[in-house]
Amino acid sequence: MKSIQARQRPAPGDLVLDHVAHFVPDLEAAGALLEKLGFAPTPVSHHQVDGKPAGTSNRCLMLQEGYLEILSPTLDTPNAQRTRALMDRYPGVHLVCFGTQGAEAERARLAAHGFDPEPVVPLRRAISRNRLLKFNVVYSPREKMPEARVQYCEHLTPQHLWDAPSLAHKNGVRGLSSVYVVADDPAATAARWAEFTGTLPFPERGLVCIAFSRGRIFFGSKETLSKSFENIPDAPGIAAIGLRFRDRTAFAKRCRAAGLVVRRNAVTLPPALGGTWLF
Repeated sequence: MKSIQARQRPAPGDLVLDHVAHFVPDLEAAGALLEKLGFAPTPVSHHQVDGKPAGTSNRCLMLQEGYLEILSPTLDTPNAQRTRALMDRYPGVHLVCFGTQGAEAERARLAAHGFDPEPVVPLRRAISRNRLLKFNVVYSPREKMPEARVQYCEHLTPQHLWDAPSLAHKNGVRGLSSVYVVADDPAATAARWAEFTGTLPFPERGLVCIAFSRGRIFFGSKETLSKSFENIPDAPGIAAIGLRFRDRTAFAKRCRAAGLVVRRNAVTLPPALGGTWLF
């Protein structure tokens, strides 16, 4: 059986839902809430591109299947400015990332399909004096994927990211399972995301869905999604994410004890994180 670290790099031809990111105003406040919910957030680290500060910093919740990134703008760089502009629209999730074994190949495919991807970005961030995380990331312009910062990531050092301390959560959260996208035209939006990911959309439970070797993305209008949960931003955007649990009832109890609103299968997150998590 593959190790947790090895499972984060998909096999050739496979695609996985790698991570999503909450864009937050204060990493310390977000970290305090996450610890109260039984998570073990990674220490604060700072992004670098070509050895220079990218202007954003993060903490992560590493899971057995994927992870959640908690990202905050910290400097006045173009990258930080783009992050703040997204946060001005609504608090919550603004980044969806797919895991790939080959960033250059994904970039070539996206270019052939008219998504105008930027050159592969060699993203780096240090998590200790002798541990440097390395990723190759592929972005497409916002006008091509207006729902979020949608990207591909090739992990070059998963052994450093999915280590034992980072996986030592007390709440039984095991993985990232799904993303819910709010769209004015769910079918057309799903078709575009399907082309971006090399998949095929299909109807499911009144929504449109695309599926990967790990994870799913659902598309619905604000009216349709509002029948299942609250706190939905205007389209285009990310309405919620789904998580996998060892014991979802116990996690819901933790959320209520922390003062969060839990209704049916969803917890509404405060401004320190923003967004909605589905059980």
